[in-house]
Amino acid sequence: MTSMHRYAWNGFGAAVIGFMLSPLVVLVVFCFSSSPLLTLPIEGWSLHWFADAFARPGFLLAFRNSLIVTVCVGATSTIIGTMAAMALSTMRPGLSVGLMLAVTVPIMAPPLLLGVALLTFYSTWLNLTLGLPTVILSHLVFTQPFVILVINARMASFDHAAVESARDLGAGPLRAFFDVTLPIIAPSVVGGALIAMALSLDDFLVTFFTIGGSNTLPTFMWGMLRKGVDPSINVVATLIMLLSIGTTVFGLRITQYRG
Repeated sequence: MTSMHRYAWNGFGAAVIGFMLSPLVVLVVFCFSSSPLLTLPIEGWSLHWFADAFARPGFLLAFRNSLIVTVCVGATSTIIGTMAAMALSTMRPGLSVGLMLAVTVPIMAPPLLLGVALLTFYSTWLNLTLGLPTVILSHLVFTQPFVILVINARMASFDHAAVESARDLGAGPLRAFFDVTLPIIAPSVVGGALIAMALSLDDFLVTFFTIGGSNTLPTFMWGMLRKGVDPSINVVATLIMLLSIGTTVFGLRITQYRG
């Protein structure tokens, strides 16, 4: 490849990356604008919109709800996902592949379809009152497969002989799990949990259909948009983005994901 072609491809790649990141940069920059209008050029700089966003009625409640949902989803998906991945790793390849395909169906379903289906299921079949419990159950439907996939990938190369040796030496199933298995797969477990938490944190569509009269940060931001657009919305969006990207990157770093 000639130098001209290399420069052209590098320039094209930089332009694509710039195009993808520019909306996020603009989002963050307008958080510090002193003007209520989201227009360029920016007339001045201020932290006023941070105080305005945090002082809005319902913001702290929505933030608390998001933390509750995220932590519950992360903990529950980690426990169930670890158990499921370990069970899948001991099955015959044909059976485990079939079950894995079944488990990942919610990932492939459009979020809008998933939200409507869950709303119908809760309201018509189970007659449940919508709220944070139904949101947590709904988020488990599409976060659980990611945890199972991450941990199952680690279990594929796991040496079960170490566990069998511990059992031969007198360790019970729980002792062998906590002393042998868990220390080896711990990075994948933690990473899978963080990825599940990130997915739960910024979900809007499924949450919108299953939360009832409460709010999380994404649905709270949607309510703000319906009343008008100002930089305080950018502050809430930036907070969601930082929390989501931070947990995802940390999770991928821990699991050493390269896909």
